[in-house]
Amino acid sequence: MTPIERLIHQNTIGNLWIYILILAKKRPIYGYTLRREIKEKFGFLPGKISAYRVLYRLEKEGYLKSEILERKRTYFLTKKGQEELEKAKEFYRKVLSYF
Repeated sequence: MTPIERLIHQNTIGNLWIYILILAKKRPIYGYTLRREIKEKFGFLPGKISAYRVLYRLEKEGYLKSEILERKRTYFLTKKGQEELEKAKEFYRKVLSYF
């Protein structure tokens, strides 16, 4: 794997949580459409099991909350999730400021 391939992998699949929180910041999300939305918006397709594992972990750790609305489990960004997303944004800003 080349350095750029490693960078892309670590900043996509390796940090899937960022993309899920970004989507949840825009609007409520659903597990069954999550992979398609990531593919459409960010250009990569995470594994089905990986996406659900990260989604469930984010909820368990309090970054997302879910409710059943119209027979669909719907996920919402929490205040804790928003704060974590802001930390990630600041980290990337700092890294990119050196370019």
